[in-house]
Amino acid sequence: MSIERLHSGPRMSQAVIHQGTVYLAGQVGSGEGVAEQTRDILAKIDSLLTEARSSKSQILSATIWLADMSTFAEMNRVWDAWVVAGATPARATVESVRLAASEFKVEIAVIAAQG
Repeated sequence: MSIERLHSGPRMSQAVIHQGTVYLAGQVGSGEGVAEQTRDILAKIDSLLTEARSSKSQILSATIWLADMSTFAEMNRVWDAWVVAGATPARATVESVRLAASEFKVEIAVIAAQG
């Protein structure tokens, strides 16, 4: 049983691949607002999925954490423009009490199939 890890560090890997499934670590982005951070995160997800031999059309599930649920619509505008129509994943969006650092307004983790 093979496990492949991408961009591993002492605490975590950015992606783990096992039996054709890609698990991404929660991704955070740079920028002032939720829309800008969401766009940055989704670009990182695209890059990691490509490296893992997958794509956004193969995402099975997504979990989104928002620092403030009042930014839900702002994040959704960026998400809706990015996600593949007809291939939308199962998704949960929750308001987090606090993300890893105060400058982060959104964090997204996905699980995807390869191929």
